[in-house]
Amino acid sequence: MELLAPAGNFIKMKYALEYGADSVYLGLPDLSLRARVNDYTPKKLEEAIKYAHQRSKKVYVTVNIYAHNYHLPKVEKQLQLLAKIKPDAVIISDPGILALAKKYLKKIDLHLSTQANCTNWQAAKFWYEQGVKRIILARELSINEIAEIHKKVPQLELEVFVHGAMCVSYSGRCLLSAYFNQRSANLGDCSHPCRWAYKLYLEELTRPGKFIPVEEDNNGTYIMSSKDICMIKYLDELAKAGVKHFKIEGRTKSISYLANVVKVYRQGIDLTKVRKSTKIRKVMINRLFQELNKISNREFTTGFYFGTEKFKMQKYDAPYVRPDVEFCGEIIKSLKSKVESPKVVIKVHNVIRQGDEVEAIVPKGENFKFKIPEIFDLDEKKFVKEVHGGQDKAILIQLSKEVPVMTILRKKR
Repeated sequence: MELLAPAGNFIKMKYALEYGADSVYLGLPDLSLRARVNDYTPKKLEEAIKYAHQRSKKVYVTVNIYAHNYHLPKVEKQLQLLAKIKPDAVIISDPGILALAKKYLKKIDLHLSTQANCTNWQAAKFWYEQGVKRIILARELSINEIAEIHKKVPQLELEVFVHGAMCVSYSGRCLLSAYFNQRSANLGDCSHPCRWAYKLYLEELTRPGKFIPVEEDNNGTYIMSSKDICMIKYLDELAKAGVKHFKIEGRTKSISYLANVVKVYRQGIDLTKVRKSTKIRKVMINRLFQELNKISNREFTTGFYFGTEKFKMQKYDAPYVRPDVEFCGEIIKSLKSKVESPKVVIKVHNVIRQGDEVEAIVPKGENFKFKIPEIFDLDEKKFVKEVHGGQDKAILIQLSKEVPVMTILRKKR
């Protein structure tokens, strides 16, 4: 089974792979559905692919906009680039782009984006016959429907989203952003109007112009905002239905979010391969679920996977849930010594004070807690009691044990 993680930039890609992802998906800005967060240039994309391949990991490149005529020359140019730098697959929505990809990418796998909303086995069979090796299925499918698609087209690889934000629009094809502020979601420029607060009003037709407010609370309502999908408890069911590729959403999320979620799902997938009693397995999975609740989310749902909702999908009262822990730093350098305890350099993201108890989220192995000892501010060249985030600060501390680079630190708010 494959765990796929988002890689909005090169640094995030490194964290995703370090914390257990088998592959990453990313895109060049112009033709990806996350145009504003991708910082990949052609040169950096080539570097990223080499970095992943050196670690026996895979890179999938998104070319999944719905193209207009004026996009096609640029599409051809970028497909020719991809043919040279050789990602493991290209993810496509548009049939026209698929036709061009078959022309230029003869030795690179083609995957169908969830944006193409494949919802039945006849459609899956059609796409397979067009040269698509894998389909990222529409999020509106139930596990039973997925199982039928696998049964009817067994040679086709199936991929699904198991964690992250859900879109209010069908298979993510939203028109609201273009309507409100001329930023098309289908061209990678969504402004996420579904997450905005709205005030709703009734207008009685015989009383035009007289509006009666309909509100959830004093702040309005997040009437279109969906909860986050979370399938950590049901990976076995998806696997039995024929899914072998599990995808995490979140190219715009922080490295802390990415590292934590990837680690949890890595452990969840590995757990499906280990023989444990049902009771022990349930306890272990529940622990993983609790870890996910420590990460910023909008509450969790299983979406459409169980037909009628197992948990309600909409979250009307706020845009997200604020956990009681916060991301405060990342270890960016380790300084070993033969004569004294190891020292580490920490990039500060939120305030860190001497004496704070922090939890270290390590790429491999068990997380652990420790107290922040004396803090040396590397910018001011002096010992300090606290350092605040948002200033690109780096600090040096001495620890009693070695802690790996790329460890994420979090603490109670």
